[in-house]
Amino acid sequence: MADPIRPIKLKLESFNNLTKTLSFNIYDICYAPSEQAQKEYIAYIDEAYNAERLKGILTEVAGIIGANVLNIAHQDYDPEGASVTMLISELPLSEEPLNPEAPGPLPEAHKRQPHAHARPDAVVAHLDKSHITVHTYPESHPDNGISTFRADIDVSTCGKISPLRALNYLIHTFESDIVIIDYRVRGFTRDVRGTKHYIDHKINSIQNFVDKQTLNRYHALDVNVYQENIFHTKLMLKEFKLDNYLFGVEEDQLSPADAKVVPQRLKHEMQEIFYGTNIPRVG
Repeated sequence: MADPIRPIKLKLESFNNLTKTLSFNIYDICYAPSEQAQKEYIAYIDEAYNAERLKGILTEVAGIIGANVLNIAHQDYDPEGASVTMLISELPLSEEPLNPEAPGPLPEAHKRQPHAHARPDAVVAHLDKSHITVHTYPESHPDNGISTFRADIDVSTCGKISPLRALNYLIHTFESDIVIIDYRVRGFTRDVRGTKHYIDHKINSIQNFVDKQTLNRYHALDVNVYQENIFHTKLMLKEFKLDNYLFGVEEDQLSPADAKVVPQRLKHEMQEIFYGTNIPRVG
């Protein structure tokens, strides 16, 4: 087995049979004080990430990882939601790419928009035997106004290219409070001598594929199993500005009691999601 933390450049016998899967959950948290505000929030999400915009995002991802777009189908749903299906194939490559342990490209015109809570309902894309999928799951607390939106994103490639090239772009495109990322390489490929290789690129941490400026905005936690080629990273925003988490109400419109309680509820929700466990409330 090749050492997963050393640079690797392989001369292969034939097709690269390794499957590289990048999966991450993206969470956005907000406080919407009324049922009407929650409905308006969902309408905002639906408009901000319609099928046409999703098609553009997936086309960018295909270009970043080195794939041809073969066919696209997309649909907006009534009353809400959108889907995109994209068929893609690997671009012709003369040799195995190095896939360096370094951040991929950022969106060309990326601008930080605080708390753009917007996600597609479903997205599917195929790269030969590979795929890209996005699904969203809205959740809301029954009585305290906290709404949580989760997007599950999977980028799985089979062949020379790596989905890690798209990680930086996707994190910036789907700005979120919490990002939980898993990366795993499955299967094996053979070199010209017949030796099996279980990974074909260097990786010490998923964090090394995210630009430093982005990492500086997040608390980061790694849990890696190097011998199994399994890598896990959690990110949670450091900065907390209450106005960025409010929908349908401004901070100066909150009562003194809500101005104290709402930030506590929001932070508690974020900590529970980040650590993956229920945390007793204090007070």
